Amino acid sequence: MMSIKRISRRALTSLDNGALRLSSLALALAVLTGIVLHGASRAGSFEEAQGPLAGLPGRAASLVGLAADDIQISGLAQHDVSEVLTALHVKPGASLLGFDADAGRQSLERLPWVKAAAVSREYPNLLRASVVERHAIALWQNGTNVDLIDESGANMGRSTFTVGNAMPLVTGEGANIAAADLINQMSAIPGLQQRVTAAARVGARRWNLYLDTGAKLALPEQGAADAMKTAWELEQSQGLFSKGITVIDLRLKGQVGFQVAEMDGEQKPADHR
Repeated sequence: MMSIKRISRRALTSLDNGALRLSSLALALAVLTGIVLHGASRAGSFEEAQGPLAGLPGRAASLVGLAADDIQISGLAQHDVSEVLTALHVKPGASLLGFDADAGRQSLERLPWVKAAAVSREYPNLLRASVVERHAIALWQNGTNVDLIDESGANMGRSTFTVGNAMPLVTGEGANIAAADLINQMSAIPGLQQRVTAAARVGARRWNLYLDTGAKLALPEQGAADAMKTAWELEQSQGLFSKGITVIDLRLKGQVGFQVAEMDGEQKPADHR
């Protein structure tokens, strides 16, 4: 049979009194330590890299299991861990005393390249952070600024993200919002997509595409996908993009207008319908 130790009321009272005295002593020491540490912090003693108190909060927190000894960050694909730590104001091994997980989440979600974030602290020394990155699809020229944008048109800034693949440059009113639809249509014609270096939104209603030859492909307001398909078919059958043409006008359905480079000092348009 399992033995159950019983404690008399007198013994329990004695234990309670002893625990109370120990708690009071611990509280007094904690208050005194807090006053000393606060004074040292106000004096900047913790900031001195070579000072005798440098790193003391982190070491003290580590002794009681409250240091950031285990930091787990997930969801990063295009950005660096240091950006997350900077936003959270946390360093490995530093104190987690007073760390607010919800405030940390809000700080992460204010980063332009973060779509959503979650932060949790698991006692005593585990900090978890996960992020959902925005996916960059293009560079957006807005005035003098050139920033990355995602599929929703949200400005991602530049951060420390390095553009691995060539991305089209889009410009013009509403270009950031309409870019995803344009890129989606171009992706159906990979050969053409590889030749497009930039796209300008005209009147917030249609696009002009700029090819690697410098030629401009004027798309219609409606039926842009069909117009791009027509242009690519002409390129494949006639080498259209390499004929010295500066403008390929597809704004009118069923018609293709051409403008060739300057010859003999004047612009000579050719219109093929």
